[in-house]
Amino acid sequence: MASEQNKSLRNKEFFDNEAASYDARHEKTLNQLVEEIRSRLDFIGVDWVDGSDDDSGEDEDVTKEESAPKREVRLLDYACGTGLANTHHQALAPYTTQCIGIDLSGNMVATYNTRAANQGLTPSEMHAYQGNLLSTPPSPSLAAPAFTNFTLAAVGLGFHHFDDPALAARRLVERLAPGGVLVVIDFLPHAKIESTHAASHTVTRHGFEEEEVRGMFEDAGAGEGFRLEEVGIVFNRGVKEDHGHGHEHGEAGHSHGSHSGGEVRRRIFIARGAKGV
Repeated sequence: MASEQNKSLRNKEFFDNEAASYDARHEKTLNQLVEEIRSRLDFIGVDWVDGSDDDSGEDEDVTKEESAPKREVRLLDYACGTGLANTHHQALAPYTTQCIGIDLSGNMVATYNTRAANQGLTPSEMHAYQGNLLSTPPSPSLAAPAFTNFTLAAVGLGFHHFDDPALAARRLVERLAPGGVLVVIDFLPHAKIESTHAASHTVTRHGFEEEEVRGMFEDAGAGEGFRLEEVGIVFNRGVKEDHGHGHEHGEAGHSHGSHSGGEVRRRIFIARGAKGV
């Protein structure tokens, strides 16, 4: 218990300090991930909202309420970061009716909500909250009905920061509606991060094997239709590997995958599985 609390505190402090400069430093890599996710909407397998769900173009007198989508597609964006920081937010939000973010870092949450407001989105459409689903018990503020019954729960490059990724999968699946989908993006096995790196104290795992990920999904109750695909992403960070979360993962010469000069191709996976109905 104490170890988990200490890890959460270290993660919170680190990402609080990262929030102000995070987006500018990692935008290029994150945009690559956004495109990879959007190309896999069918792979994820949610009945997304799109233009055909909104008939406002047929009658200019139709009110916004009347033209709203007839169904809800609700995204739980866990370890959401600044919004831009979380690739699921950027890639999937246009195909949902509501996006709720949760993050340990109050500074990340504040940036997330400022970005949503600047885009003209209301809190009912997109809003983040500070909290922890992985504590025992989870943050009391997350016990409200608004934090349940999601169509989709997603974590982008966050599982390797969790003390207990299997617990994370279980807690997220608990928040899904029957038939809801869990999506995880993270690293396949790679070289160990050096202890001298600023974020080494926030990293608990150096990648995941496919069978381990499958087991986590199945044990959490989201094993239906499990699939995992590898995504190759290029990181531009001199001779270091930066994974878009504010720290490097070893020298390029010791990386898994190809590299050329200052570019490193990191092996990333996207996995999905559905909760039983």
